[in-house]
Amino acid sequence: MYYPRVESDGDNGEYGIALLQLALAKAGGEYRAEVSPLGMQQNRALTELQSPQGRIDVVGTMTSAERETKLLPIRIPMTRGLIGWRIGLLRSDHRDLLQSVRGLDDLKHFNAGQGHDWPDLQILRHSGVPVQPITIYHTLFGMLNANRIDWVPRSVNEIWREVARHPELVVDPYVVVRYPTADYFFVNRNNSALAEAIRRGLETALADGSFEKLFYVHYGALIRQARLDKRVLIQLPNPLLSPATPLQRKELWFTLDDLKRIP
Repeated sequence: MYYPRVESDGDNGEYGIALLQLALAKAGGEYRAEVSPLGMQQNRALTELQSPQGRIDVVGTMTSAERETKLLPIRIPMTRGLIGWRIGLLRSDHRDLLQSVRGLDDLKHFNAGQGHDWPDLQILRHSGVPVQPITIYHTLFGMLNANRIDWVPRSVNEIWREVARHPELVVDPYVVVRYPTADYFFVNRNNSALAEAIRRGLETALADGSFEKLFYVHYGALIRQARLDKRVLIQLPNPLLSPATPLQRKELWFTLDDLKRIP
C-alpha cells in the first residue's frame, strides 16, 4: 500500500510515513506501507485516494468537514494539532514586518499567501485576514520574494525546512496564529478494514508512549526553536471543523503546557 511522496519543501512526508508504519506495526503488521514512487501535490493525492483505481491508499492531510464526507478519516491528529500553530515566513528585508501586531485587527493589514486548495485559506478568510490563493506550492516563495504577498503563515512543523531551502526568506519571531485543526490519516471510504487497523495501531501507540516519542523526535527541537510562549498569540476559529473532531480528548492535542515535556 502507498502513502504519497509529497511535493513540498516542508515536512516532506517523513513523519507521516513513520507514524503510519508505527501504527500498522502496533496493529499487528497485517498491512505494510511505503512511499509512492512519484511525488504529487496534495489535491492530486486526494483525487487518487477517492478513485477505486487510485494508486494511493492512505493520505495524511489537514481535515475539513468536506474532506470527511468524501474520505474516511481516522480521527486521531497526526501532529497533535501542531499544524494549526502558524508562524510567518517573510522576506529577509521585512523581518520586523509583524513586530507591531498585537491582535487580529493588526494582522488584517498584511496580505497572506496560501495554497488554493488548503483549508487554511478559508479559515483565515473567515476571520477577515486577506489571503492570496496560490495554485502551485513552490510559487508561494517566489511571490513572497517578489513582494506580491506580505507573508506566508506556515505550521511550526513545516516552516524551518522551508526557510532553510529559501535563504532569501526568514521566520517571523513575533506572532503565532493558532486555530483548532487536525491532520488525519484518510483512506478510501470503502476501505474500513485499513482504517480500523490504523486507528487501533495509533491508539496502542498513544497508550504505550511511542506516538509521543516519535512526535518529539521529529518536532521537539522545532517547537523549542519557535519559542511559542514568547510570541503574541492570536486565536482564530475554524469554521471547517467537523463536530466529530475529538477536541474533548486533551491527550491528543499539543498545548503550550507541553513545552516542558519536550525531551
